[in-house]
Amino acid sequence: MWDPHGRDSLRGKALPKFFWLSLNVWLFGKTFLLYNQGLQYYYLHQMLGLGLCISRASASVLNLNCCLVLLPMCRVLLAFLRGSQKVASKKTRRLLDKSKTFHVTCGVTICIFSVLHVAAHLVNALNFSENYNEEFVTLNAANYRGEDPRKLLFATVPGLTGVIMVLVLFLMCTASTYAIRVSNYDIFWYTHNLFFVFYMLLMLHVSGGVLKYQTNLEEHPPGCFNPNKTLRQNLTVPKAFEELFPDYTTEPFPEDPLVPEPFVQNRFMRVCSEEPKFQSHFPETWFWISGPLCLYCVERLYRYIRSNKPVTITSVISHPSNVLEVRMVKDDFEARPGQYVILHCPRVSALESHPFTLTMCPTDTKATFGVHLKVVGDWTERFRDLLLLHSNQDTEILPIFQQRRYPKLYVDGPFGSPFEESLNYEVSLCVAGGIGVTPFASVLNTLLDGWKCYKLRRLYFIWVCRDIESFRWFADLLCMLHNKLWQENRPDYINIQLYLSQTDGIQKIIGEKYQALNSRLLIGRPQWKLLFDDIAKCNRRKTIGVFCCGPNKISKILHKLSNSSNSYGTRFEYNKESFS
Repeated sequence: MWDPHGRDSLRGKALPKFFWLSLNVWLFGKTFLLYNQGLQYYYLHQMLGLGLCISRASASVLNLNCCLVLLPMCRVLLAFLRGSQKVASKKTRRLLDKSKTFHVTCGVTICIFSVLHVAAHLVNALNFSENYNEEFVTLNAANYRGEDPRKLLFATVPGLTGVIMVLVLFLMCTASTYAIRVSNYDIFWYTHNLFFVFYMLLMLHVSGGVLKYQTNLEEHPPGCFNPNKTLRQNLTVPKAFEELFPDYTTEPFPEDPLVPEPFVQNRFMRVCSEEPKFQSHFPETWFWISGPLCLYCVERLYRYIRSNKPVTITSVISHPSNVLEVRMVKDDFEARPGQYVILHCPRVSALESHPFTLTMCPTDTKATFGVHLKVVGDWTERFRDLLLLHSNQDTEILPIFQQRRYPKLYVDGPFGSPFEESLNYEVSLCVAGGIGVTPFASVLNTLLDGWKCYKLRRLYFIWVCRDIESFRWFADLLCMLHNKLWQENRPDYINIQLYLSQTDGIQKIIGEKYQALNSRLLIGRPQWKLLFDDIAKCNRRKTIGVFCCGPNKISKILHKLSNSSNSYGTRFEYNKESFS
């Protein structure tokens, strides 16, 4: 169905990918024609044929994607752009939220064109061996005609580095699949860090200078007439003499269709003044990847220096349903609601670190910030055991002399996320699924400190959980915010809806302490279509920010509904949590 706002769901999702695919195909085709019709590659093309064109065209696409795949991983740069006034457009800032998608797209493109590049070079290795050019020896990669092509693959720097790069890329790609990331995140983490080995091999790979181009086109136009070599071939030799000396057999001058038209004038071939000279290309890949690679390395060094000092853990609180809250302080640490940090505990893992959304941000009056993490994997289990080893489940703020008993914890960040925009809309719809409530907790904490300084004037907060105990994670926060808004005569500022998707243990429903939440607790799942229609009806002709952090099923439904049209002139802009 056509959307008058130009936000058709299928078209909206397909356009960026189609644009990137078109750009890569255009670059591939442009490079293919250059090597297929370029005069400087005439003799090399005669040896290798289409293998030359395909290998170089795919290499140009690989250069582009290997250059850009690192930029989405520059978290500090993205956070700076998001928080700076230079990116004032909300649409432009939303594009920054697609950094992970762009990174994955570049990675998939690298895999596809690597297969094409490898296949073309396998053909090239065979052609170098079979089509050995005895006239222009410097043009050959093989040492003699009929040389085993496997020597070119395993006994040369370009060949050997290429083989190792294929193995590294295979490990990185297979370990990046959803099944591996979910079942064993450690495998994904360690294999993905092989990218540095990949880039070092790439810089060696392109320095071999296997493919050469002609440098003296003016003195030796391709297909030109060389009197010193062709005079003997054009002499008329008796047939009997040809049988005795087959090497002197006369053949007509080849009319190669690949001889460029500018060098054929009035049916007369230009005369060569010297032999052709060949030279290896300067490694263009260095130009492509040196900038992003240096930028990434500088950023990683900056992040290492910034996070080198461990934080001070002030409290560890164990919540129901295997959720752990860690509160910390750190000198000169500043963060905005919706941002996330990366935690690194050397006693848990020397190299591994994980991102967690801030549920509490430091303010002018308090320096404490915190995260909530759900214990679901090996890393979080070991981290929980270390933290709770010397504290009880109900421990609050500990005395200073007891803080040394906690393991050293390093915090890298903060980094930007889409949820920073939730306070920049007049109306926002925040949907959380289970532990996906964490990015909204920092927003709610910020509103508790003061809401009048922000653009936000109405917040719809939807939280879906499987068990009733999960609501206790932030029940106190929700009640305090509710009471504060009632005291300030703004009860309509926030609309809280809690959904319990499973009714097991319903008798343990929140008691008198959280009476304000009991009336907002519903059994079942939200009717998303009715919910969107009701919000659109109450906010006619407004732009509503939709923020989701939860299961993919809910995310897809909200994305589809946000892109669909309504009769009230209300526009929904969809945002989704995505750690880059």
